[in-house]
Amino acid sequence: MFSRNFSRARFQRFMSQAILKNPRILFLNRSYWPDSEATGQLLTALCEGLADQFEIHVLAGQPNADGGQNWQDVHRRNGVTIHRVAHTTFSKNRLALKFVNFLSFIHAARKRAQDIPAADIVVFETDPFLLPFLAQRLQRKTNCRMVGYLQDIYPDVAVALQKVRNNWAVRRLRTALFGIYRTCDRMIVLSRDMQQLLHDGGITAEQTAIIPNWADTSAIQPVDSENEFRRRYRLDGKFVVMYSGNLGLTQRLEEFVEAAGLLRDEQQIQFVLIGRGARKQELQRQVAALGLDNVLFLDYQPLHELSQSLCAADLHLVPLNRDLARCLMPSKVYGILAAGRPFLTNAPPGTEMYDLARSGRVGLTVPPGSPQEIALAVRKAREDREGLRQMGVNARGLAEERFTRDHAVSAFGRLLHEVVAGRHSGGASA
Repeated sequence: MFSRNFSRARFQRFMSQAILKNPRILFLNRSYWPDSEATGQLLTALCEGLADQFEIHVLAGQPNADGGQNWQDVHRRNGVTIHRVAHTTFSKNRLALKFVNFLSFIHAARKRAQDIPAADIVVFETDPFLLPFLAQRLQRKTNCRMVGYLQDIYPDVAVALQKVRNNWAVRRLRTALFGIYRTCDRMIVLSRDMQQLLHDGGITAEQTAIIPNWADTSAIQPVDSENEFRRRYRLDGKFVVMYSGNLGLTQRLEEFVEAAGLLRDEQQIQFVLIGRGARKQELQRQVAALGLDNVLFLDYQPLHELSQSLCAADLHLVPLNRDLARCLMPSKVYGILAAGRPFLTNAPPGTEMYDLARSGRVGLTVPPGSPQEIALAVRKAREDREGLRQMGVNARGLAEERFTRDHAVSAFGRLLHEVVAGRHSGGASA
């Protein structure tokens, strides 16, 4: 049965190696280590967590850190092989230039993908939102399996932000993207609101799974004693209301700045907005126009100081409207929970963010679109320190119970093994 050149023993060794070989997974996303964007940081932690079960490859863009200098085309880090491509990096403040960056990355990634070993599964994210088309091309070429991992859902999120009109071209794009989603072996989203949007778009329950984002509960710990961040920025004795994260289009912080204006005469209350983004200058102009001295803008804080900065807040802000809740789930909330701090959200009733705040007893809710209600909630929170303290205890407990990297890596690993084996587990939350 076996030729002299391929003996039974050699065949058995070959089959043993094939069986023992870890499945090869290729992730597609522009942002990856050492970038500061949340999607890049989360994907880095996820891939490194999966590296002992799978052969992990990442096709990414050039880093934003250090101006994108001193990067390598291929680099291996913590068990992950990173394949990088050069692309344009025009300012994100102009939509047209941002789209040029997207096209530049996709073009470069499409060429590089030809040189990467064929994967058993290709996993696409949405930075940029055109990546599903590249994943579909790889799937058709290599017959690999395909998984969508959506941190946000396009083009719905762009429509919800009013960045684009829901015109004929956008509807055609949506039809094309959702057509790809329906052919995926699995679609992973972050919340039940996002899952429902996919269901409404024709993606079956068997195809979808919910795997929430997380925070590093080892690196981010409650700091309840002396806080260096508060001392550095002269916040001791203040009731600090903080937003920490991207100051971009999805955050809609304007009504929170208006609330700060309503509280300008209450000297103990200090708003602190930490981060960068396309709307930062606009928010700074709004603060200047209102003549506010109770709003402090700071840049992103180093990762090793995240516990200090997050714990410097008495109350965090998590803005989210109904339309956006169906397209994304703010990842910042998990760091807030890990820090053992409560949050205030204007997410509408019925959304997962609203229910998280209420059922978990970890946050306060206000009606959307009402700076007056925000100001009132901040005043009440300042007066109820014991209530805030208990919410903080609840928050840390919830983070450890449900929102750690180990939870996410375990759920993601199970799902990938099921996809490799050609199985589905029935669409339940992972």
